[in-house]
Amino acid sequence: MSQQTPSHSLQSSLQEWLCYLEHLHSQEIELGLSRIGQVASHLNIDFSFAKVITVAGTNGKGTSCAFLEHALLGQGKSVAVYSSPHIERFNERLRINKQDCDDQAFIRAFVEIEQARGDISLSYYEFTTLAAFLVLMAQKPDVIILEVGLGGRLDATNIIDADIAVITTVDLDHQAFLGDTREAIGYEKAGIMRANTPVVVGDKNPPQSLLDYGNSLNAKMYLRERDFFVSVADGKAGQTHTGHWQWHFAQQLLPDLALPFIPQDNVATALTVLSLLELELELSADLVNGLIDKTRVPGRTEMFHGQSDIMLDVGHNPQAARYLANVLASKRQQQGYTRVLAVVGMLADKDITNTLKPLGQSIDGWYLGTLEGPRAATAEQIAQLITTEDENINCFDNVTQAFKMACNNAKATDLILVFGSFFTVAEIRRLLV
Repeated sequence: MSQQTPSHSLQSSLQEWLCYLEHLHSQEIELGLSRIGQVASHLNIDFSFAKVITVAGTNGKGTSCAFLEHALLGQGKSVAVYSSPHIERFNERLRINKQDCDDQAFIRAFVEIEQARGDISLSYYEFTTLAAFLVLMAQKPDVIILEVGLGGRLDATNIIDADIAVITTVDLDHQAFLGDTREAIGYEKAGIMRANTPVVVGDKNPPQSLLDYGNSLNAKMYLRERDFFVSVADGKAGQTHTGHWQWHFAQQLLPDLALPFIPQDNVATALTVLSLLELELELSADLVNGLIDKTRVPGRTEMFHGQSDIMLDVGHNPQAARYLANVLASKRQQQGYTRVLAVVGMLADKDITNTLKPLGQSIDGWYLGTLEGPRAATAEQIAQLITTEDENINCFDNVTQAFKMACNNAKATDLILVFGSFFTVAEIRRLLV
């Protein structure tokens, strides 16, 4: 471009750039690799200097990435993690050696992309993903962990060929873009696989479409319940929150593992990835228990203690809600909570009914708030979709109001649960941190 306008230049702030990018493309989400692929080619995007791990899945991506990050940093590797969305600051989307990327690094990358793209339109996510890639090329970490944003096959991160692919779980979410069956969604997530390259699948019952995709490529698939296993003290495989547990893969058996702060299944998947990385890493129960203790991810069953205990969770789909219901049952048993008061804000394009349904028997009072933005469901819309007979449902103009009323009504023996969206957690977490 011959001249840059003040709205998108080196002198612009990060926030000004992000506002510009929000209005650059006609659609907020438009899957496909042709546009970003062309611009990436102009920019000579190349990660050959690093080991790349790409992580897809309906749930469990962020926690799996965090566990891998802690483990690899502990081995003296420089490690970058690219993820989305963020909770509080855009800079959270790219961290290198646990440090969020600074504004200026992003801005320099934005300017370079703006000059290279010509008349090719890029979505906000495509533009910011390319910016992260340029920063990574400048920093050259030993390991790059890419968290897929949506699906896999057509996600912007998939312009990169991973050395190891990871698919944590496959369930219903983003059906408007990925299809309304596990088979359709499994096919999209399988798109991160590459021929003759390892892929670790953490789902205990992966869709046949995913398996067929991998077999057609001759990908080296490592499957939960076939190649790696989880069992607990009482011998019932796959349970969570029940005493000590063990992980078994090939000739490796790690007993007496501590209960993690993140889903146990994601720890098992990440351990399998670590075993395949050929890092001369000798896994032991002591080493893994140290990693388990370190791995706590903001907004994932995150606890705050005060007059009443508060749990934040970004869960926003039926599978995440089923997991959350199990966590609440365990918390009630361990901590003796009298009631659970739920503060909820959700987007209208989510499966609200089937997300709230698994939690119906766990919640003693609902405090519903309307999120900002055109995609938000109103508190009244959410209230109509609660299928329990509990009449303790309260609606508010926003999530902050809902949260403050829940706090006013909560007793010291109650737990306040905040969930339903990254936006919901972000709004309340700002009040707590």
